[in-house]
Amino acid sequence: MSTTRTARRLRLGLPRRVFSQVLLMQLAVAAGVAVLATGLFLAPLGDQLDDEAMRRALAIAQTTAAEPGLVRDLQTTAPTPDGPVQSRAERIRRASGAEYVVIMNRGGVRWSHTDADRIGEVVSTDPSVPLSGREIMQIDSGTLGRSARGKVPLRDAHGTIVGAVSVGIEYHGVRARLIHAIPGLLAYAGGALAAGAAASILISWRVQRRTRDLAFSDIAALLAEREAMLHGIREGVVALDRNDRIRLLNDEAQRLLGIGPDAVGHPLDTVLGPGRTTDVLTGRVTGTDLLTVRGQRVLVANRMPTDDRGAVATLRDRTELEQLGRELDSTRGLIDALRAQDHEHANRMHTLLGLLELQMYDDALEFIGEVAGAHRVTAEQITTRVRDPLLAALLLGKATVAAEHGVTLALSPLTSLSDRLVDARGLVTIVGNLVDNALDAAAGTHDARVEVELRVQGHAVLLRVGDTGPGVPASQRELIFTEGWSTKPASAHGKRGIGLALVRRLAERQGGTATVGEAPHGGAEFTVVLPEALEESAAAPAGGITIPDGTTAP
Repeated sequence: MSTTRTARRLRLGLPRRVFSQVLLMQLAVAAGVAVLATGLFLAPLGDQLDDEAMRRALAIAQTTAAEPGLVRDLQTTAPTPDGPVQSRAERIRRASGAEYVVIMNRGGVRWSHTDADRIGEVVSTDPSVPLSGREIMQIDSGTLGRSARGKVPLRDAHGTIVGAVSVGIEYHGVRARLIHAIPGLLAYAGGALAAGAAASILISWRVQRRTRDLAFSDIAALLAEREAMLHGIREGVVALDRNDRIRLLNDEAQRLLGIGPDAVGHPLDTVLGPGRTTDVLTGRVTGTDLLTVRGQRVLVANRMPTDDRGAVATLRDRTELEQLGRELDSTRGLIDALRAQDHEHANRMHTLLGLLELQMYDDALEFIGEVAGAHRVTAEQITTRVRDPLLAALLLGKATVAAEHGVTLALSPLTSLSDRLVDARGLVTIVGNLVDNALDAAAGTHDARVEVELRVQGHAVLLRVGDTGPGVPASQRELIFTEGWSTKPASAHGKRGIGLALVRRLAERQGGTATVGEAPHGGAEFTVVLPEALEESAAAPAGGITIPDGTTAP
């Protein structure tokens, strides 16, 4: 029973679809406007017709009063049905279509009337106004019923008032004209209503298409779900209009791009500034799963155009994945190095065993000293010159990996770095990326070598990483710092082209620079200057750092 009552209430109430409700509201508005316009037109139309009838009666009365000889006939003849005044009045009445034309003397006695029996009688309405010299228009009732009247004084040649002329227009005729105008007016109103209904149907049909024939409650639910979804997912969403202005920005996109909700409505170029991230989101750079760097974050962006020539872009945070991938690459390198060391250790143990079996004890002691001393010297050289434990551990591990690849990793004699770094992890990222690239470039070359230089001046740190690889052509020395650009095949964890972009971003965040030039041995030489990398207490003597190209950094 309750279900039946609910269904009946829904059927008797307003329709639920947006299309139907919009159509009904527009039809109601159109009908209301048509009725209101018709009423507003009809209201003054009656007054207008009354005014026209009174003015017409007054004009006929004025014309009659100016009739030549009328004053003489009024003064010289008696008021009789066959008198000249009656004849003149009837001729004018028939010619003008008036209901009556009454001519009276100063006493109000009729000299003419439509009903001849009333000639010689006093008029039924007060004639004092026209007899006083004033003209009058009015709607009044007399012996012939209600009529629109015009009354004027009748003067002789000297201007003396000798009588008056009263002309009446049948008021039923005026009302008949009003009633006669109503069908035409209603026809116009009906036409306007039909045009409004047609326009309403077209608009409602378009609304139906745009809203997918949904109900208002469905649209409200979809909007609520959209808000919950957009602000709840862990993926950035940026909606742009056809002019690349931001229309929508969810919480994750604000976090990833480092902007606030006040960016909505502003052009993306103004909010983010020039750069690859802006080019990717605006579609100037095309493709799928495009890599870009925003601050310290590595982002993967995809852009989908919309029907209104706008676009929706999605952003995923790849920073942690990228770091894990690089750690995986480093771990694999270390595993390979350990495997090689294990193989080398087995060979050394076999050699040591042979020397002991041959009872060559002195040679065995010398062999052990050489092997242990080589590793100790390498570790001591790194930890003595690089006091920061993170960087020292990184370089020691990279030396082991370099040896496995047949590359010599050496520290420049100028290397000297304290352990009071402002951002040690950032510098580890920079050094790790540059050393990895240098090892890849130098591997397989003759007398393969990578040299690392780390030194300070004031609060600044200079990092230089050179290799004996093929080098970087001058035309590509800026391009290699672009996100997504790489000459290497894709790594196991995904796309390349992020390392050097991160190096430059980290350097620029500290007000520094990252450049590439030619090494003394013909390979590439990367130079990074970090002006404020050391704490106050660890600063070296003031001055400047001389970069290999001859310039001096503050």
